[in-house]
Amino acid sequence: MKPRHKRMVLILAALAVLGVAAMLVLNAFRSNLVFFYTPTQIANGEAPHNKPFRIGGLVKTGTLHRDGVTAYFTVTDTSKDTIVKYTGILPDLFREGRGVVAEGRIGDDGQFTASEVLAKHDENYMPPEAKSAVDQAQQAMKTLKP
Repeated sequence: MKPRHKRMVLILAALAVLGVAAMLVLNAFRSNLVFFYTPTQIANGEAPHNKPFRIGGLVKTGTLHRDGVTAYFTVTDTSKDTIVKYTGILPDLFREGRGVVAEGRIGDDGQFTASEVLAKHDENYMPPEAKSAVDQAQQAMKTLKP
């Protein structure tokens, strides 16, 4: 084989290895991607039923109930509500009336079961997606009122 052909084979092999590596990285990225949904989107059926996702909004006042280490609470965007079940220790900053983001999935029974709950460090802070969803829901409520 001529040196020119050896170089060509080496370049093609390097390109094949780079292509396989890029495919593996993109596949891992796609499988670990977690989307954010609001309670309104969940009520409208836009959330996946077999993949993990995040739900965000405010913890509705008076809805936190504990059964041992399992906590049940309602997340709202002031338009729709979603009941969340979480088994574990809630964060210290978790309070009713404050912002929360929970990661989990919807089970066969239609209930959102969280695997992780994140509480906000300040009652004025809310993730941009949750804030825009709450603002849109409040705007929709204002337009519906006479």
